[in-house]
Amino acid sequence: MAIFLTKDSKVIVQGMTGSEGQKHTRRMLASGTNIVGGVNPRKAGTTVDFDGNEVPVFGGVKEAIEATGADVTVIFVPEKFTKSAVIEAIDAEIPLAVVITEGIAVHDTAEFWAYAGKKGNKTRIVGPNCPGLITPGQSNAGIIPADITNSGRIGLVSKSGTLTYQMMYELRDLGFSTCVGIGGDPIIGTTHIDALEAFEADPDTDLIVMIGEIGGDAEERAADFIKANVTKPVVGYVAGFTAPEGKTMGHAGAIVSGSSGTAQAKKEALEAAGVKVGKTPSETARLAREVLAG
Repeated sequence: MAIFLTKDSKVIVQGMTGSEGQKHTRRMLASGTNIVGGVNPRKAGTTVDFDGNEVPVFGGVKEAIEATGADVTVIFVPEKFTKSAVIEAIDAEIPLAVVITEGIAVHDTAEFWAYAGKKGNKTRIVGPNCPGLITPGQSNAGIIPADITNSGRIGLVSKSGTLTYQMMYELRDLGFSTCVGIGGDPIIGTTHIDALEAFEADPDTDLIVMIGEIGGDAEERAADFIKANVTKPVVGYVAGFTAPEGKTMGHAGAIVSGSSGTAQAKKEALEAAGVKVGKTPSETARLAREVLAG
């Protein structure tokens, strides 16, 4: 069992023929992902050879779905073309679109996010500016290294890509059901709350690790959701305890103004909801071990 992504997922890659698309398609294939096609209107009808695995290229997402039964798309398209790529995926009603691209204008993300809602939210968007998601040993949709952790019973949702990797590695002996990197932009598709809800419903997830960061109020809203709806133990970490006020820190959404969005405020909100919060990733991993050990 897993959330959003399983061994049965059939994955296509929009932008597969570009350098980043090719590099990460090769990595995804090597980790066992069932990649059934790529999308590039200019190269439709061709194939790309990945170490002896010939992957067909289609002219559009709808055509790829009709030919392969694809239910996941991973988007490696330059930022100025990303909005149209996501809208194409939404129009094709693919169930999951993982948007890896960074540097997308916020109004573009707002537009395709709203468009998905207008179309009935038939397409779950993960990202943009995210590492994607992985169900270890089953499927890997994005850029997460597949060899740093094992399959297990921890669910991980994180705003930060590198902290996703660190937590996966720190708890590699215990392993994960699914790890979801949701991205740190001001507007994203799948949120902490969406992942928390899915992990709560997943019978093979026993503990949830949630990584947030300064800026916005997503973690405070997640704390309210945990208090009202989550029965499984949750361990948290909030990046940015030492961040200077008013500075944008890495992610476009990680900016603190006044007392709003500080790591301390988020920590307090989570602890009030019963979440054990670590001050460092390593301390958070230790807390997760303690909770699982009972």
